[in-house]
Amino acid sequence: MARRNKNIKVISLFSGCGGMDIGFMKAGFSIVYANDFDKDAVMTYEKNIGEIDNRDIKQVKIDEVPSADVLLAGFPCQPFSNAGNRKGVNDVRGTLFYDALNFVRAKQPKVVVFENVRGLLSIVNNEGKKFIDEIVSRLDKVGKGYKVFYELVNANDYGVPQNRMRLVLVGVRKDLKKTYRLPEKIDNSKTSLKFVLKNLPKNDLNDEHWELSPQSKKLIVHIPAGGSWKSIPDKHLPERLKKIKANMRKYHAPNFYRRFSLDEVCGTITAAATPENSGIIHPHKNRRYTVREIARIQSFPDNFKFVARSIAGKYKVIGNAVPPQLAFTIAKSIKSQIFS
Repeated sequence: MARRNKNIKVISLFSGCGGMDIGFMKAGFSIVYANDFDKDAVMTYEKNIGEIDNRDIKQVKIDEVPSADVLLAGFPCQPFSNAGNRKGVNDVRGTLFYDALNFVRAKQPKVVVFENVRGLLSIVNNEGKKFIDEIVSRLDKVGKGYKVFYELVNANDYGVPQNRMRLVLVGVRKDLKKTYRLPEKIDNSKTSLKFVLKNLPKNDLNDEHWELSPQSKKLIVHIPAGGSWKSIPDKHLPERLKKIKANMRKYHAPNFYRRFSLDEVCGTITAAATPENSGIIHPHKNRRYTVREIARIQSFPDNFKFVARSIAGKYKVIGNAVPPQLAFTIAKSIKSQIFS
């Protein structure tokens, strides 16, 4: 997948395996610099897109990076995720926003785009204030200043075959005197699994799946499509799950081992890809989705190849990625509203 030589130049920080980048490339933008530290993500990015700086962002000198019109920064979401420990800015990864801000200050791109998990809206900084308010405030004052728009969106509303809630933040440099709004929702009537899982490519190297644990294999045979651990007879449940089931209110009624049916839209694909905490189980086959299947659920094209040091690494980079279809929709709207 060659980079397109277009006039609107993009700096991509925390690029991952390239989900955001290929969405912007499809919309006609040119990636002039990309960076990520994760080895598995770098391997996949190089395989499909091209050159990427694999150094820790803190080791990159700003004057080594070319100027650009747009800066993308999907700084790591784990510190803010409901599925993680939510240490936020107390987690070293949570401070990576400030590194992105240094690049904004130096390069003064016309547009800044951040994508992150919904937990970013509620996490607080070290002063007890909402971190999202600090982000908005700092972008408002950095360099020429940015007018910031942000909204919690469901990627499914933009054609991604997955219910994936994400925060999208777009900052437009004030001197451009332009405003931004997210595009209208698009048709998502064909985003259920029955459409996603049909006509899979043949002889695909990514037609591979990560084997489940022996315990998970025993449990999922009792779960029908559309069901979850609640479908498993008590006699087959491990003691830990029996304890939880006996006091659902205490444990906030978890929905472990969710198995979406072909008529449903898949839930959020996670980096961990654990069957207990994500809907990673195939509707009618007793296994995880294959790498290609979850890539489709994340809206990656079939010609995008995933390489990593392990099978788990492939699931990780896909789960961490920005869905390319969501990125494409955002990129098109930025192009028409800001650069037209």
